[in-house]
Amino acid sequence: MRRSTCSPRLPISGTRWPSCSTELSWTTRRRIVQQCAAGLVEVRRSEGILSFAAPPTQRSGDLEKEYLDQVVAAFGIGRDQVLAHQWVDNGPGWAVVQLATAEEVLSLEPDLSRIPTAMVGAVGAYPPGSEHAFELRTFAPGAGVAEDPVCGSMNASVGQWLTSSGAAPARYTVSQGARLGRAGEITITADPDGTVWVGGATTTCLRGTAAL
Repeated sequence: MRRSTCSPRLPISGTRWPSCSTELSWTTRRRIVQQCAAGLVEVRRSEGILSFAAPPTQRSGDLEKEYLDQVVAAFGIGRDQVLAHQWVDNGPGWAVVQLATAEEVLSLEPDLSRIPTAMVGAVGAYPPGSEHAFELRTFAPGAGVAEDPVCGSMNASVGQWLTSSGAAPARYTVSQGARLGRAGEITITADPDGTVWVGGATTTCLRGTAAL
């Protein structure tokens, strides 16, 4: 399956939806590989969930102080509220800050005019025993998107960071999109070999063929 996007900033953003929807339609196929600007992305079905394999990150490490200061100012928070921060760029240019709680993430009212080219997110943990482990929000003014209700590519790279650093278990769920009234649930699974899978429920809305 081949996917195209109108934005060069999004070589894999949205991968989850076309990949997993295609797999849902081709239920007789055992293996689906999506071709996109990020390369070949594998899709699998496991325990009733359709997931895609997270591509490798192209940039990692702490954010530079100047950039972090810009993000903190745009988010309207104090520097002391940031537990950790990281470049999690798997193509679009993602960066993320980790806050102490999911509630802090949900309460963000970012001024994106202060970071017009940014591709940045915020993640925070729910209390132990909650339905979800983390709340994630994704802001992409650099791609003309104020906030993405559910972002596959950021969940992929944030999942790689959190599981590899020990900040998250090998399997957890993320809530995203609640502030937009489009709450979604994403399942992150890290295999023993380090491969991270991003998955969730899909629904077939259109079925047919196309001659290209």
